[in-house]
Amino acid sequence: MQKQAIFWENQVFPICLPEDMIGSKRVNQSKQRDKIILNFPIMHQEAKMDNFITRRNFLKSSAFFVGTLAVSGHRAFAGDQKNAQVFFTRDISPNGLSGIYSRVMQERRLPGKVGVKLHSGEPGGINFPAPDLIKDLVQSVDGTIVECNTAYPGKRFTTEEHMMTLRHHGFTAIAPVDVMDEEGSISLRCPAVSRNIKENFVGSHFANYDSFLILSHFKGHAMGGFGGAIKNMSIGIASGEGKMWIHTAGATRSRDNFELCFETEQDLFLESMAEAAGSVMNERRGNLVYINLMNNLSVDCDCNNDPAPPELEDIGILASTDPVALDKACVDLVYSADKSKSAALRKRIESRNGTHTLDHAESLGLGSQTYDLITIDT
Repeated sequence: MQKQAIFWENQVFPICLPEDMIGSKRVNQSKQRDKIILNFPIMHQEAKMDNFITRRNFLKSSAFFVGTLAVSGHRAFAGDQKNAQVFFTRDISPNGLSGIYSRVMQERRLPGKVGVKLHSGEPGGINFPAPDLIKDLVQSVDGTIVECNTAYPGKRFTTEEHMMTLRHHGFTAIAPVDVMDEEGSISLRCPAVSRNIKENFVGSHFANYDSFLILSHFKGHAMGGFGGAIKNMSIGIASGEGKMWIHTAGATRSRDNFELCFETEQDLFLESMAEAAGSVMNERRGNLVYINLMNNLSVDCDCNNDPAPPELEDIGILASTDPVALDKACVDLVYSADKSKSAALRKRIESRNGTHTLDHAESLGLGSQTYDLITIDT
């Protein structure tokens, strides 16, 4: 058992926590007041503990602090260990999006030609990133919106149909658009310790970009449990045949029969996603930044043409240079939300063993599930 404290308005509230419950080994008593740091990781099961708060209650307390501080501008912090940094704002607006990007970049710029990877959305769905929301940020980085075709028949299966969807959804009106596998695939090497796929097939135009802004809509997913930065960087950047390769854990690249994807052992698919993400990071490490939009939090992906209505309120925007920490922070915020309203999304994540993707990604060295959540709101 380890003693910890949360500092709040110059008052100290001591709490007792097991050492593995928080990211820090000791409390930072610095007088710095320009940020909030709340340390995780957190377990998603409730436990009865007589002498210390449960992880869930600690996370709820953390979410309370973030919510209150975002409104009031007060400051709180705990811990000083060098964890991954995840920035947070409740301001889901063009200004909020540009502000959190500026904060995570810290006056740096993504070099060279920038691809902005987002989900174009299957026609009929309405939860994909809104062009009006992302326009200012995309244009500020002189970005090209990039996508790849799907593994399943639909309105994004061919480049021609996909371009029509991109136009219909308003993306061609705000920036250049590139369906990266229009001219086929190239192979990227996965991390050496990968155990399912040793290479990843991405759109051949991937080679035309020096940097990528992975701009993801966080939501549930029928196959992965949830979709965030790792899914957007793996399945999203994979070509149509590369998507089949990941979904079948390296069994086939043929798009002739998508039903084969449902025969893959679930954990092998999840691990293959992480391994594919690792191939992208190997190629562009240092030239990647990740932003997750936590709005329109349906249990269904933007690939669904009739997604279930969101039951959970919008939460905010998060950004990091660590995709594992970023997705973990989003999952933790879902678990810290109202139990009733988050129930469907939590069930979707758990029923697909979704967090196994994060465990495997961390084991591959793609990032850390221990992070500091830092609000930029005043």
